[in-house]
Formats: sequence, structure tokens, C-alpha cells
Amino acid sequence: MSIHINAKEGDIADRVIIPGDPLRAKFIAENFLENAKCYTTVRNMLGFTGTYKGKRISVQGTGMGAPSASIYINELIQFYGVKRLIRTGTCGSIDPNLRIKDIVIVQAAAADSGLNHTRFGVKGVVFPPVADYELLRDAVDVSKKLGYQVRVASCYSGDLFYDDFGEEKEKLLLKYGVPCVDMESAEVFTVAARYGAKALSILSVSDMVFEDLKVGSEEREKSFTKMMEIALEAI
Repeated sequence: MSIHINAKEGDIADRVIIPGDPLRAKFIAENFLENAKCYTTVRNMLGFTGTYKGKRISVQGTGMGAPSASIYINELIQFYGVKRLIRTGTCGSIDPNLRIKDIVIVQAAAADSGLNHTRFGVKGVVFPPVADYELLRDAVDVSKKLGYQVRVASCYSGDLFYDDFGEEKEKLLLKYGVPCVDMESAEVFTVAARYGAKALSILSVSDMVFEDLKVGSEEREKSFTKMMEIALEAI
């Protein structure tokens, strides 16, 4: 049992879907998993285990931002032996061609995160947070099989949601082919790399950064079902 997840040994599958929103975790468990059981309610960061098409899968909320995600991913891997993780999150689009509810399968994550600076900066290292190739390939193949249009691209994971200089950074990143922004993908990839686990991030566009377009909180929780289905099939 870990500090933040009060699951017993064996309660958590070795394959875990990790949405930031614990209510999205609940939605996935109730609508996609068979015989889902809740294994943790600590801090209301809900986690469930069930089966999907005969495959044992858990789904665990991780909260917002890299530090919160880092806690749960570390504990899932270190204390519960998790081997495969797919983030099912939301992102803001900085590319006018990437619209609300479009899906991005993230291949790599640029970041301004203080976490990787703490890990590597004192050694003068710039670490590249990247997705696991096999999970990425499988997610793309699944998307084609399901007939869902996706975009494979890099994202930018920022530490600050309300960032005084965000627009400057985002416009620069777009010039280098980065079309969307989240807060967690870089840390998901980094922690998984540290412990030899496989990780991927699949994001649905919830708002347009440079336009006044966004979806509400309930819609973010329940409407991004294509992303959820891709993750469940691919993991």
C-alpha cells in the first residue's frame, strides 16, 4: 500500500489508464469496464480495476499538473508493479487546424517543467520525454481500425496554467510543429522511462488557446469517448 493509493497488493492491474480527472476515471470504469471495483478513494483521487474485452485494466485519476501526476505514476509503478500506462487527458490547441474534440496521440513532449530541471539541469542534461513506440504504434493502428481520425504530434507540457508568457512560448512552439499544450505528458514519459515502464499520452482538444472556444467541465469528463476507447484497445 502506498501513501496516496490505499489499494492492496493485487488490486491494481499491470495496465493502467491515467486520466487527470478522477471523475473521468469513474466514467471510464462505469461505461467501459466489466465488474469494475473501486480500490482507492484517498483524496478523492479515484481508482478502479475491471476487465475490458477480457483484459484486466485499471484506471486511476492523477490530478492536474506534473507534480500530482508524478506522485501517482511513481506509486503505481514502484508499489503496484504497473508496466503500461496511457494518459487520457485534455489539451489546448495552439494550431488553428486542430479543433475542439480532435485527438492527438503524443509522440514526444516539450516542457518548461521544473521537475526535469531538478532531475537533470544540475548535470547539464536536456532529457527528451518520449512515448513508448509499441504503444504509439498500437494506438495508431487501433485508431485506423476504428475509423477514428487522429493526429500524431508532439505536445508542450507547461508547469503554469496561468502563464504571463504563455502566448509567446506557444507561438514559438507552433513554429516548430508543436500543436497543443497540456501539463502532464512530459512527466508521464519521464517517470515511465526511469522505471522501464511503457507510457503513452492520448489527448482530446478541450479548448482553443487563441480563440474563445472551450468545452465545459462535465463535457470534459464524459464526452471524449473516442480517446478512451483507443486507449483501452491499445493498452
